[in-house]
Amino acid sequence: SGIDAILCELDGTENKSRLGANAILGASLATAYAAAESQGQTPVERFAEIWSDYISSGFAEETELSQRTSLLSRSMSLPLPMVNMISGGLHAGRNLDFQDFLILPVGATSYRQAFEWIVTIYRRLGQILNKTGHEGTLIGDEGGYGPKLSCNSEAVKYVVAAIETSGLTPGEDVAIGLDVASTHFYDAETGTYHLNATGDEALSSDDVIDMLERWVDTYPIISIEDGLAEDDWSGWKKLTERLGHRVQLIGDDLFVTNPKRLQQGIDSQTANSVLIKLNQIGTLTETLETLKLAIDHGYWPVVSARSGETEDTTIADLVVATGAGQLKVGSVGRSERLAKYNQLLRLEEILADKALYHGGGIFSSLKSK
Repeated sequence: SGIDAILCELDGTENKSRLGANAILGASLATAYAAAESQGQTPVERFAEIWSDYISSGFAEETELSQRTSLLSRSMSLPLPMVNMISGGLHAGRNLDFQDFLILPVGATSYRQAFEWIVTIYRRLGQILNKTGHEGTLIGDEGGYGPKLSCNSEAVKYVVAAIETSGLTPGEDVAIGLDVASTHFYDAETGTYHLNATGDEALSSDDVIDMLERWVDTYPIISIEDGLAEDDWSGWKKLTERLGHRVQLIGDDLFVTNPKRLQQGIDSQTANSVLIKLNQIGTLTETLETLKLAIDHGYWPVVSARSGETEDTTIADLVVATGAGQLKVGSVGRSERLAKYNQLLRLEEILADKALYHGGGIFSSLKSK
């Protein structure tokens, strides 16, 4: 934390614009790795020790909201993977508005089983897309298939079909996640959203919320990321009131791993989950601060990779060491994504009963209606 404080002081800006978050994070993580090497520790052991010291003073007093995250971060645990199946938006350059259509193997009893289900569904989806003539083998930026489909809901239907033809039950075994990335089709001047699927018709925040609620009623959706634009706070408040008890509502663009923006969300009871991106906030210390702030207030943290990734596996070690509960690193079709999944398989084997697996149990507080 001492090195991190010096790095932040040297940068001197709110958004790390002087030195850059990538450069600062490199120095921050190099310090942690050097400390691990000097102590004869693996990275996951070092991160676990740092996290243990960090939470030694305990978590905030438990409230009804903080009970949502009561399973998290008390010990090392393997994460529930949130895995991209179909890519749209800026990640694929096709006609789908939504950025990611994902699966969460909520019914798996181990990380290994969860990963087996993921690979099976991914392969089955590719077969289905090819058979239906959708050029499904085109791979997007994060490894998901990038077919040209008629509408956003068609992507969900294909993912559900892939789950079913894999011998699994949608919702019970494997649930659906969406990364809507609404900021990319939001007009801040008019406060409206413009979807290709609706013929570029101008939609209000209420219209988008109504649409997402219909989807949750129709499909086995358990997680929605960036359902509204990053500065549409009033819309986000309504979205949380409507769906916050039924699904995970992740703020990525909304919070940008920034504790100040997350605190604003907590104070206004906006969203119920936050994406944690290390190179967005810039240091390991600030990442852990944001992680603890989220858990203290009942916000599910989702440790995440970026769209431009390397084969570095730090976030796999970090999510296990902190017991954060969820990991989002893309699909299984690109090596920089697989590197993280393979590291989790190794950690599951090495740590054995030292690391728990809560899986979909972390969502026990969600209600069907």
